[in-house]
Amino acid sequence: MKNKYYYYTRTKGLFRICFPKDRPSNIKIYMSPVETLCTNIDYYIPDVDNVTKTLSDDAMARLHMGRSMIALFIVAFFTVFVAFWTGVAGCWRRSPGNITSTAILMLLACLLSAGGMGLWHGVEYYEKEKVVGEEFYQQWSNELRAETSIRYDWSYILAWISVGFYFISSVFFFSAANFLRSERKAEKARNVQYIMPVYPQKQQYAYATGYPGAGAYPGPYYHGSQYGPYNY
Repeated sequence: MKNKYYYYTRTKGLFRICFPKDRPSNIKIYMSPVETLCTNIDYYIPDVDNVTKTLSDDAMARLHMGRSMIALFIVAFFTVFVAFWTGVAGCWRRSPGNITSTAILMLLACLLSAGGMGLWHGVEYYEKEKVVGEEFYQQWSNELRAETSIRYDWSYILAWISVGFYFISSVFFFSAANFLRSERKAEKARNVQYIMPVYPQKQQYAYATGYPGAGAYPGPYYHGSQYGPYNY
């Protein structure tokens, strides 16, 4: 019991297992940034000792879900980083296109994060209901099961809250882009009212027919000087 870490009180995250109280002495531990003694969770990337070849199908399924979960969260964080800059550019330029791109990126981040949380629950299900290793629930002793209590902590709650806020942000950005488009259409409609149309004017002339060639030069015609008489 003193050599197995799962007999000790611990907190488990995505990357490490930490021991707030007592800890086993036969595993490598280090001081985390929050000054808790922790050990890393091994996803076997890379698998130097070919440990994965000895794992069962259920254990491999759990491992793949754990790896995919980490990948989805990393891509979600990168998507939010890109969305930050497109959002700043869209607000600065009042560009509906940039705002729409930000909304799409936030919706993508929401889906990626929700997928990561879904895989986290898949890993949890396999650890509790499948035979995936002696350190997990199905292979615990009856005494250990009876004395163990499991609860979700603040990081789990914040993770699901962040998924909801991603979705709400996406809806707000889509609405903002729609309002900007409506505003531009209204402004364009107001500007059209001040544009005066210019139509080609047609004028009919009376032609004299009393002598040859009169049709080529429209009248009126005067005999003598129009402004005379003149003295030279």
